This record gives sequence, structure tokens and C-alpha cells, in this order.
Amino acid sequence: MTAACLMSTYQPLALSFTRGLGTRLWDRQGREYLDAVAGVAVTNVGHSHPRLVTAISEQAGLLLHTSNLYSIDWQQRLAQRLTQLSGLDQVFFNNSGAEANETALKLARLHGWKKGIGEPLVVVMENAFHGRTLGTMSASDGPSVRLGFQRLPGDFIKVGFGDLKALDAVTREFGARIVAVLLEPIQGESGVQPAPPGYLKALRDHCTRNGWLLMLDEIQTGIGRTGRWFAFQHEGIVPDVMTLAKGLGNGIPIGACLARAAVAKLFTPGSHGSTFGGNPLACRVGCTVLDIIEEQGLLENATQQGERLLARLRVELNEHPQVLAIRGQGLMIGIELAVPQRNLVQRAAQEHGLLINVTRGKIIRLLPPLTIDSKEVEMIVRAIAHLL
Repeated sequence: MTAACLMSTYQPLALSFTRGLGTRLWDRQGREYLDAVAGVAVTNVGHSHPRLVTAISEQAGLLLHTSNLYSIDWQQRLAQRLTQLSGLDQVFFNNSGAEANETALKLARLHGWKKGIGEPLVVVMENAFHGRTLGTMSASDGPSVRLGFQRLPGDFIKVGFGDLKALDAVTREFGARIVAVLLEPIQGESGVQPAPPGYLKALRDHCTRNGWLLMLDEIQTGIGRTGRWFAFQHEGIVPDVMTLAKGLGNGIPIGACLARAAVAKLFTPGSHGSTFGGNPLACRVGCTVLDIIEEQGLLENATQQGERLLARLRVELNEHPQVLAIRGQGLMIGIELAVPQRNLVQRAAQEHGLLINVTRGKIIRLLPPLTIDSKEVEMIVRAIAHLL
């Protein structure tokens, strides 16, 4: 069997891994790599964590799937944990982040329907990314994501990320039809763009005044990535709806849409569903991930090592002609370059045994596991400095 059997939606490196442990991966030749991608912010507690290996093995030997026709104990446990951590009230479990965002968009539609709005609109952000379904593509930005998929659902208004004046303008023009605002607290795919300080709080106040839902896509920022359980907690607010995936399952597919009780009750039996969503395996893994993060102090480690990584990069790359900006929060860091660097990912792997991600051609994205230590931070800094 060859790669010719696969649809050409990806352009992977000619690099394949056979095993992983913690922050490290090993290829077919046995070479070791430091993983600063974590499956794109997925393996937050590292590869092959023994607690997860045990949980997956035990649950596979007990029960993988029953469907939501029956009560699922692990699903109820995970929902309780997530609502306690977030301050939201109820959860719907999906299989992915895109599905979680579709769930949020359906709640926004129902919110509008309840208010008697026949053609509801959702405010979204320029340069956002929310998924690959037709609905979440419509809420996303960027020609590469939307190319060839015309006549997408048009129930969205885009405004500049962090631009409160633009929000005021669309409120004046379309306020009677707007039902929600959907955004990432830190835009990931567009190059790790944090929301300006106070922006989320201003959105919270604006949505409350206007009766809109504040919906946060925390698929990449959630589950400890920024040093808090959820990025919104840095601003001291609570959204009406939040979506999760990625780090919640550490590699086992799971998504979740959380909502305040008044919003969650818009769903009634039969109005939404998922065959696999919230199955025993995925939810037991989710509970175990939360346990590991709490017991190993990984929120604190993400904060400390993220601050160290940012500071060291800024010192090492200060006034580097190729570096325009270094930004981020916790262990979600972007290095914006002046010009695209071809083969940067491949060179990092070949020359330094370092796995990085480059988005939009010229933004190095660092998303290591939350278990990273100070020596590994130094390894990343030295490798990036040599690459540039």
C-alpha cells in the first residue's frame, strides 16, 4: 500500500514515527525528535502517558460504544468536570472541533428563532479558523480554506479581530438580526494572534447589552494550553457557549460544546445528535487527561515554561532581521518572519531533531506538550536561532 491510495489533501513530510513518549518521538530509523507541535496542540500531556495507556487499555477491554440511546457513566463524569472547571452548565459531546462549532452555530440559530429573528446573523472575525465543514468554513476566513467551495452559507458578518469600532458599526447596521459573536481568544491558524487586553471583556459586555450569545472557540486554546484551563479565564469572564476538542482527548477524537443553562435548553430531544459523540472510551480518556493536568501541576508548568520560552526567544532573536514579532500566551507561541522560509519545517527536523509547525508560510508556531521542561525550552530556542 502506498500514499497514492490517499486523497491529496495533505502534503506530509517523508517522515514517519513509530513511537512516542512524553515530549519525544522516534522515527523508523530510531532517531529521536523533540515535539514542539504536539499534534497541533493535541497531545497536551505528552505521548504515551502511562495513565492514559492504562485507561485506554482497560476501557477497550470493558466497553467502547453503546450509543446515546443509553446513559453513559463516563460521559456524565466528564460533563460534570468540565462544567465545574468552566462555570458553564451543560455539555454536548461531539467527535471533533468542527462538529463542536457546528453545535454552537445551531444554538445561535435557535437563540435567534426563539427571539423571532427570521434571518439571524453571527459576527465572526477576519483571519479566523473554525473548521472544515461547510458551516464552519463560512465562519472562517482565508481563500485557501474556501477555494472551490462557493455559495457557502452567508449568515455571517466579519469584523476585524480586536476592532471594537467595527463591532459598533455592524451593531448599528445589523443589530436587529445579530444573535451571536463567535471567535477564538487567540487566533491559532492565522499565526497565534492573541486578543488585545480587555477585548474579551468588552465583547462580553456588548453581547450582554444586546442579548447576543458570546461563543468562544477554545479548541486550540483550551485544556491548559495558555496556562489556565481555558483562555477566557485570563480575562475574568464567562462566555455563553464554548467549544473544545484537541487537548481534551490527547489524540483520542472528542469534541465538546458547553453552554449556559438558558442556552443549552434550546436543544430538545431530537434537535441534535451524534452516533459516536461522548462514547465511554473518549470520555474516560477526557477525564484522565484532566486528572493528569491537575495532579502534575501542568497549568503552572505551562505558565512558567511559556514565559521562559517567550523571554528566551525575545532575547535570542532581538533585532534579528528576519523576525517581525514574537507573541503568544502559555505554550502557544508564534514567531512571525519577514519573508517565507522554504523548507523550514524539514530543516528543523533534519538538522536539529525539532518538530515545529509553520502557518501561512512565515509564522513558526510552537505548541509543545504542557510537560515540557526548562532544558527542552533551551533546546527549542537554540534550534530556532540556528535555523534563522
